[in-house]
Amino acid sequence: MGDQMLGMITAGPYSAAHDSPLNKAYAVAMQKANSFRPDFVSLGAYDGLHLIYEALRKTGGNSDGDALMAAMKGMAFESPRGPVSIDPDTRDIVSNIYIRKVVKVDGQLWSEEFETYPSVKDPMKVALPK
Repeated sequence: MGDQMLGMITAGPYSAAHDSPLNKAYAVAMQKANSFRPDFVSLGAYDGLHLIYEALRKTGGNSDGDALMAAMKGMAFESPRGPVSIDPDTRDIVSNIYIRKVVKVDGQLWSEEFETYPSVKDPMKVALPK
């Protein structure tokens, strides 16, 4: 990307510019460990591993698939992206969607959030008949 992206408005579940203490620590650690800024892919891995860890704690270490799925349903936690939960019906992640604008800070492009749509479920999964 280059300066032609300045001012572009985007929407998504994560920006490395998300203003929270957890994200700031996560972004610094990712940069240090990997020499690149975190993105939604690395964050998905972080959230997935956190979910597995917490489910294993909840089951007392029982790694049976059914036990883990039951433990994960309805689970909620704070992610570097903000609050997330697992919808017990769809087993899909529920998270904020942020409206962002590309700006330049200290010579680098960032997607700065300026509006939040909280706790968004996947509309296609919500619309499916049960």
